[in-house]
Amino acid sequence: SDEIVVVSAHQDSVNMWLPWFGRASGADDDGSGTVTILEALRVLLDSSFAPRRTVELHWYAGEEGGLLGSQAIAKQYKDEGRKVVANLHFDMTGFWKRTEPEVIGLVADRTDPETRDLVKKLARAYTRLETREFECGYGCSDHASWNQAGFRSAMAFESDQLEANTHIHSPEDTVATLDFNHMLEFSKLAVAFAYEVGNAKTS
Repeated sequence: SDEIVVVSAHQDSVNMWLPWFGRASGADDDGSGTVTILEALRVLLDSSFAPRRTVELHWYAGEEGGLLGSQAIAKQYKDEGRKVVANLHFDMTGFWKRTEPEVIGLVADRTDPETRDLVKKLARAYTRLETREFECGYGCSDHASWNQAGFRSAMAFESDQLEANTHIHSPEDTVATLDFNHMLEFSKLAVAFAYEVGNAKTS
């Protein structure tokens, strides 16, 4: 199909205090999102997934430098007139602060309201977690690139608090801080989005 569904994450990390040479392990930001959609891809391939629409999984570079990779791709798709029906982006899915409710955070600004509503329905149907909206206040990840290019986008996040994980952008962002059962719910959501939007009737 010429209609495209994009599920995405970013691969790069950065040390906030020493960006040129400081270590930034990047397990949560955004190794967790990277693995979340990689696991979704494994499940889809194992199930012989053959959607009506084209489903693409993207792993971007340059997010920490200003959404560089996703901006380049979104602009290219817009310039080429490609029909991207929706993007669901996963940036940080692995940290759960045990003193807070376990939820799927949905970014409310620089996203599409109808796509957010669809993601809420998918989360209720396919995961054990509730969703809660919050605002970044700026283009905090690659969903904003698709939104800026005029495409529908949404972003799923590990919490309804943007700064819940204080280890990111530092050497302390390690696998030891991740909750893989929490991450699994995001993989379920990625599978659901790819399946349901990928198999929706084409226009």
